[in-house]
Parts: sequence; C-alpha cells; structure tokens
Amino acid sequence: MSATPLVSQVDSQNPVKSALLPPLLGASVAELTAWVQEQGQPAYRGKQLHDWIYQKGVRSLLDISVFPKQWRKEVAEIPIGRSTLHYRSVAPDGTVKYLLRLADGQIIETVGIPTFGERGDGPKSRLTVCVSTQVGCPMACDFCATGKGGYKRNLARHEIVDQVLTVQEDFQQRVSNVVFMGMGEPLLNTENVLAALKSLNQDVGIGARSLTVSTVGIRDRIRQFAQHHLQITLAVSLHAPNQALREQLIPSARAYPLEDLLAECREYVEITGRRVTFEYILLAGVNDLPEHALELSKCLRGFQSHVNLIPYNPIQEVDYKRPNRDRIQAFLNVLKQQQIAVSVRYSRGLEADAACGQLRASK
Repeated sequence: MSATPLVSQVDSQNPVKSALLPPLLGASVAELTAWVQEQGQPAYRGKQLHDWIYQKGVRSLLDISVFPKQWRKEVAEIPIGRSTLHYRSVAPDGTVKYLLRLADGQIIETVGIPTFGERGDGPKSRLTVCVSTQVGCPMACDFCATGKGGYKRNLARHEIVDQVLTVQEDFQQRVSNVVFMGMGEPLLNTENVLAALKSLNQDVGIGARSLTVSTVGIRDRIRQFAQHHLQITLAVSLHAPNQALREQLIPSARAYPLEDLLAECREYVEITGRRVTFEYILLAGVNDLPEHALELSKCLRGFQSHVNLIPYNPIQEVDYKRPNRDRIQAFLNVLKQQQIAVSVRYSRGLEADAACGQLRASK
C-alpha cells in the first residue's frame, strides 16, 4: 500500500539541482541520481543508493556492496548523515527514549512509542516516533524541561529523518506515525522541517496524514506553512484560554496575542481544508478549572478543530502538578457540553522522562 502523498499533486516544480551536498540522508532518488552521475557513476546507482540508505539503513558508503570497491574507497569520507546512539532508556509501557549524538557532538532526544493490542498484550500494531527539530528550544515555556536548557541550533534535514530510521531499526518495525513534538519549535526551522516531511513521506514511505507538526505559534509562520497545502496534521500548543494566562505559561505569547494566533489558525483551515488540533496541557489549579474550559470553548466555537487535553507530566525544575482524574473529567465534560471535539491524551514514557514536556538536551 503506497503512502498518502504529502501534497495533492506531484511535486515537479523544482528541478533537481546538480550540486547536492552531503550528508546524503534526506535526499530523494532524483537528487541521489544526480549526485552519483556527478561522481562519474551510471544513473541506476542513484536508485541503489536510495534503497541502501532508506531500506537497509546503511551508515557508510563503504558498506554498499553493490558499488565498485574502488569508487567506495574514493567516496568513503562522504557522510550519509546518521547519528550515534548515546543513551537508550525503556519505560515499563514499552516507550523507548533515545539520546542521539550528532556529528558536531550535540545531543538530542527522540522517542519511540509502540501501540499494542486493545488489552495491552497483543502485537505492536503501530509505532510512533516523536522527533526533535532543534537542539534545545528558544521558546522557554514555563512547564517544559526542554526550554530550561536554552537553544543551541536548528537540526538539518538529515538529522530529523535519522531519528525515524534509528527508531525503526531499533524496534525492527516499520514506523507508521511521526509527530514533530520533541525538542524545539518546528516553525522556527521551517525549511528543514518541510524538507524532512517530504523525505519521510516520499523516501521513508510514511503517509502524509500520519505526520503531525506541533507549534506553539510563531507570527505569520502558520499562514506561510499553509501555502504548501500539506496533508499533514497541524497541532497548536495553546495551553491557556486567555492572553494573560498564556503569557504566564508561554513567554513568546507576549509578542503574539491569542486572538491573532487563532485568526491565523482559521486561515490555515480555510487554505488547507484541514482541521487544526489544539494541545492543552492541564496544570492543577492553574488552567484546569471548569471556567477555563468554558472560556476555551468560546475561543474555539465554530472552529474546525480538535482539542487534545494532556494531563501535565512533572519535571524537576518547577512545582506544577497534574490534576486528578475528577478535575480532568470535569474539564472534558464542559468542552463536550459546548460541542467541542475533544479527547484526553495520557502521555507515554513517564518513567523514562520521555513524556510530553520532559525531554532534555543531555544525560
């Protein structure tokens, strides 16, 4: 079964450029074909290289046995772009957190999240990867561990795609879903995120509607993102039903009022025809009261959207608490009564510090 295409029509508007620079991971068949031809090799080697990178997970051109030995030696130093496993932690629920060392020594985190049968004892039916898009994060959300460590740099296309291949190889199972919800703000790294989305869809073979990009909201970036007419899911981290509370939790909200953010999200729906998912972390006694739920419902009334309620996952740096189940249910009930599409998402990997908001840049 072929993957759902990333865009509604074949992306043929950009011809292959002849100067493909390594690392090679993230490149398409056409790009790899152009590159091998520049090296004096026949065009069919491009498809061979593509298969070895994405299907076999090769980490060095020296290991591609179908290539001539002499040529392998000549291009041995060309990097494919794979990371090194620095640390691996498994939670009781099967979630695996990975710390990956990049070529420059920076450390990032990614998470593999398996979904089992209905009773939890059946075969793994789905494998989701939570990928990072930056080393650290500049947004400094008050409840999130990643932002406490500051921001280092954006991740390149190959460094994002590598995370998915790493999890796929470790689980020995095909990845079915990818969520851009790890370290970093994806819309501050739009060029590389778009390139990684295209590669994950067309090269790795993950359906576009199985790809989710999460953002806290950057002025004009959602509108710009919409112009690409992607069939992915856009998730917006809201976490508050009014501007004052949002500024308390998300410092960047001071420069991007909630009203403007919601207006841009409405434009996104109009342009793409895709609904927006709103992420709302529930913090006990802060944003989880019934009046907050009612206020949130007023913001989203008539909106083509879905709300994901996420009970808070504790971190060491702050004293926020997770609401009890009664409080969570009461919040959920108010939204349902107001005809807001909503569900509760209990994060996986808590014991391994791999849950939403718990990722850090070092170990």
